[in-house]
Amino acid sequence: MMFSIRFFKTKYAGLIGMFFSLVMFMTGCQRKDEAIVLIPSGEDVAEFPSLEAVEQAAEPVGSSVTVQEPAKAEPQMIYVYVCGAVWDPGVVEVPEGSRAEEALRLVGGMTAEADPFYVNLAETVTDGQKLYFPTLEEAETLEAEVKATAEGLVNINTASAEELCALPGIGASRAADIVRYREQNGAFQTKEDIMKVSGIKQNAYDKLCDKITVQ
Repeated sequence: MMFSIRFFKTKYAGLIGMFFSLVMFMTGCQRKDEAIVLIPSGEDVAEFPSLEAVEQAAEPVGSSVTVQEPAKAEPQMIYVYVCGAVWDPGVVEVPEGSRAEEALRLVGGMTAEADPFYVNLAETVTDGQKLYFPTLEEAETLEAEVKATAEGLVNINTASAEELCALPGIGASRAADIVRYREQNGAFQTKEDIMKVSGIKQNAYDKLCDKITVQ
């Protein structure tokens, strides 16, 4: 009897052990399969795009394009000589396309003696240009000379000996006398004053009076 009980226990103990071993083996295999399914390898993860990548791919093509404006070219600089009745005459540097007013401002502006209307301050200056601002007195003389030149008149106060020779009845010797008189006595005040020059009398004056000027 004791032998039968011991045999029964031994037999069923072995069966129970085999049963638990089989259960544990099957459970381990199932977990191993689940691990394979739920935890993909690094290569598998890389194959799936992220949510951020998917959202970016769904955006319109033109929304992420930035239009770059062309860079503005630096202005070309030019040099202008400003002189005459100004406070600080000299060469100034201004951008190409600048007006005379800007060049004048860089030398401190005009003095009180300057003619404020002689130079057109709205004109565009060019590289190497000379801007001369005359005094009121100089402006009157310059305007008279321009008018005389336009009318073909010879200014006996400023004409050279060669220019005086162009007058009727005036040769090289007489032209030299006119220049010498001018240097010794100053400018002629009237056209008639030319008869004060040695050798120029009324008859000679009558021939050239309508071709000369003193302004």
